[in-house]
Amino acid sequence: MLLVVALSASAQGFQGSESKDLMKKPLDAEANLPPSPYASKPLPELKGVVSWKTLADVKTVKQKDRFTPEFGKSVAVLDKKEVKLQGFMMPLDMGEKQARFILAALPPTCSYCMPGGPEQMVEVQTKTPVKYGFEPIVVSGRFTVLRDDSMGLYYRLTDAVAVTTPR
Repeated sequence: MLLVVALSASAQGFQGSESKDLMKKPLDAEANLPPSPYASKPLPELKGVVSWKTLADVKTVKQKDRFTPEFGKSVAVLDKKEVKLQGFMMPLDMGEKQARFILAALPPTCSYCMPGGPEQMVEVQTKTPVKYGFEPIVVSGRFTVLRDDSMGLYYRLTDAVAVTTPR
């Protein structure tokens, strides 16, 4: 009973003027992201670069008590091969350069949201850190299809390096 009274008093105190002041302040997290010219259209396909359409060749199927990815032939043949991918960097660590990041098919539009499903993201681990930017990049590395990733990812690129390609 004493715990209920204490929690009730605590909740009433939180709903006082401090919480009302917090409610008045807008959250400007999205204001920090510049508008992207790529938000309304997909990236152009590049010769020699695996397209996001190819990576979308996957279905989610229920197996017993969970859902797992079932990859189409166009994706399965890429497993453990050297490939190039194009996309937008979503940093996973603080800093100007990133050694591990998510490469996404779409530009981020919100600081807290993932821009797409697992077929539109690849975890990238680089040989040397890559400078973060808002423009699309091309990376090359060893591609792995993930059939049972604990984080829900479908793809990983390891020993990756940033490459320049003609646009």
